Amino acid sequence: MLGAIAGDIIGSRFEGHPCPPKDFTFWHADCRFTDDSVCSLAVADAFLDQAHYAARLRHFVRRHPHAGYGGMFIRWAMTDDAGPYGSWGNGAPMRTAAIGWLADSEEAVLEQAAAQAAVSHDHPSAVAAAQAVSLAIFCLRKGHEPARVQQRLTEDFGYDLSPQRALRGGGFDVSAAGTLPPALTAAFTSESWIEAVRTAICLGGDTDTLACITGAVAEALYGLPDEVAAQSRDHLTPDLQDALTRFERACGR
Repeated sequence: MLGAIAGDIIGSRFEGHPCPPKDFTFWHADCRFTDDSVCSLAVADAFLDQAHYAARLRHFVRRHPHAGYGGMFIRWAMTDDAGPYGSWGNGAPMRTAAIGWLADSEEAVLEQAAAQAAVSHDHPSAVAAAQAVSLAIFCLRKGHEPARVQQRLTEDFGYDLSPQRALRGGGFDVSAAGTLPPALTAAFTSESWIEAVRTAICLGGDTDTLACITGAVAEALYGLPDEVAAQSRDHLTPDLQDALTRFERACGR
């Protein structure tokens, strides 16, 4: 899951802007964690405690209220009794990486990915996107062939992951259905975690979330470079570092 956090941090400084040059510097003074990291760690924490996803998301968000949340989501997070609001946005798949690492069966992956999405982003396309990311990570960490995993994501979820289609439109689509094809394709068509995240960020637009999802899947494909892992951890606050350490221990790392 640190691959998701690293992608979020590296992509944060380009969010909302046209694509940067391909040789952009990874680490910069403007790099920071955003809502993607906060919510990813909240979902991990909830899964480990078998706690309600909505309550744990609210707890983490309220500790970090200025991390760049969308307007509807922050209102939801600050309202104790708010229900899901039909969102089709990419907030559901960007926070689901931990489930792919922690769940012990495909059935649990699909169930828990849907459960964490539906507390806020209950539109079918957002739920499906969360399931797709979690399932990709689960299958890859179990040793499934990447080409077969990619084929399954196409067959089961209907995503067109051909580079000539998925990578040509840029990264300005914040829908779950529009974010998944470029984010997944950047991971599957690269040869390293760094190349995958660089490809995602160079699409421009919603770069932190694109790189978060790409980084999550690319970690399961290629692993995470030690220097990237160390830099990413250093960008987190102590409470988020503690949540990350707890997740890593649960994964046997």
